[in-house]
Amino acid sequence: MDKDRSDPANHAAPRPLACILAYDGLCMFEFGIALEVFALPRPEFTTWYRHRVVAAEAGPLHATGGIAVAADHDLDVLREASLILVPGWRGIDTPVPEDLCEVLRDAHARGARIASICSGVFVLAAAGLLDGAEATTHWRYTDALAARYPQVTVRPDVLFIDNGAVLTSAGSAAGIDLCLHLVRQDFGAAKANVVAKRLVMAPMREGGQAQFIPAPVPPQRGGQISQLLDIVRANLDRQWSIAEMADHAGLSERTFLRRMSEVTGETPQKWLARQRVALAADLLETTDLGLDDLSQTAGFASQETFRRAFRSIRGISPSQHRKAFGGTLRRAG
Repeated sequence: MDKDRSDPANHAAPRPLACILAYDGLCMFEFGIALEVFALPRPEFTTWYRHRVVAAEAGPLHATGGIAVAADHDLDVLREASLILVPGWRGIDTPVPEDLCEVLRDAHARGARIASICSGVFVLAAAGLLDGAEATTHWRYTDALAARYPQVTVRPDVLFIDNGAVLTSAGSAAGIDLCLHLVRQDFGAAKANVVAKRLVMAPMREGGQAQFIPAPVPPQRGGQISQLLDIVRANLDRQWSIAEMADHAGLSERTFLRRMSEVTGETPQKWLARQRVALAADLLETTDLGLDDLSQTAGFASQETFRRAFRSIRGISPSQHRKAFGGTLRRAG
């Protein structure tokens, strides 16, 4: 694999090869997400991905809207891939070519990570890469995916799922969250946040967040709650009760609970736990605070409560998270 020679300190660091699939009927937005994250030059970094756009079939290739797509590489290059991105497939009822399935299975067996955006999950499922595993896709397609591939456990209520070597995301925008998650795995939280900033978006949302809230809320009806959420985020070390949050919003507790569900799609307790875990994750990645101090700063009543909430939301322990994403700021917790 090529080495980054721009920085002597990174001389031996491998540069992951990200391969982005292109095919006739390509979904341009999902394809663009992958290009934006993995193919855009990053002069602010000394080490970054190499990338290839890979034709999954013989041309001519056309994307949504009739745009012609030319790819300089064919499926053979996937033998070298560290990461393969599968944008939205051209149709959930359209068969996936066996040669594409075969090369994806080979890449998976070799240890490459394979990630789908939106309906690209149907390509992974057709290749058998999701058998016995959890997966997600756009909420419009979850029933079809579950019916067509009963061996796959379909999660309709999350943004993305990381099964280790195989990852799936929900609708188009959730693909950005998944791509930032991959960057975070490869290069750490600081670089992922820089990429998010260049995209003019907040850092990656957690994969376990809901795909959509129960109903759209007009801006004028979200004002009180939105202001409250900003206050709570700025004071997460405070022990917020339902009554206190409702009082700050100027609402009865019953109305407050209903409005929280409308605006966030979650109960106040679940929303608050996510905010605290997000703060804790940032502290784990960017400081060497011990877990006692860190859990207090994030507003948890005890270190045990913190550990339990963190594992429930992130799927790993705080110490495992620090080891994976903490860079040089690591201390056993």
